[in-house]
Amino acid sequence: MRKEILKDLQPYGARLVAVSKTKPIAQIREMYEEGQRIFGENRVQELVDKRPQLPSNIEWHLIGHLQRNKVKYIADFVQMIHSVDSIALAREINKQAQKHDRVISILLQVRIAREETKFGIPAHDLDRFLEELLQLNLTHLSIEGLMGMATFTDDEEQIRKEFTELKNGFDRVKASFFPDHDHFREISMGMSGDYKIALEEGSTLVRIGSLIFGAR
Repeated sequence: MRKEILKDLQPYGARLVAVSKTKPIAQIREMYEEGQRIFGENRVQELVDKRPQLPSNIEWHLIGHLQRNKVKYIADFVQMIHSVDSIALAREINKQAQKHDRVISILLQVRIAREETKFGIPAHDLDRFLEELLQLNLTHLSIEGLMGMATFTDDEEQIRKEFTELKNGFDRVKASFFPDHDHFREISMGMSGDYKIALEEGSTLVRIGSLIFGAR
């Protein structure tokens, strides 16, 4: 299935984040041997446990909600954090990255879903959030794009509308805040059930677990 997904991604130049949460080391290693290098985990503890057991050139992405007090455990190796949704969290990532003399790539998580349970910066608040964040001049962070999760629904029009909203937000923010920054280029949206719609709407990173690893 991974090969089919990679074929779907190719025309869009998008990349696959293999969501390896709850998956055993052997399965992750198997996918690594097939050539997969980017793996996404939701929980810090699981990520910290798995990392030493796997090849060191894996690019680890933290895609789940991140608590500030957990940042220190991953700051020396995590490649990208997809779920930054508060100034306090951004400050903490910067502080911990500085201790390791690293720059950590981050995405700002925007709340596009209609469900109350989803985390993220309200879409209408994104510009104000960025103004505040950029004023802090956090030099150990690289803001590289946005992340969003669509509503869990079978209504494809609803999903498409939410992904379009994220892409529009990205375009606006890019033009206003990062017009000359090539590194601000990522839109992390789309999972096993909706990645094809996400690709059509501009996704550059799709987060897929069950389709490639099998159902949990």
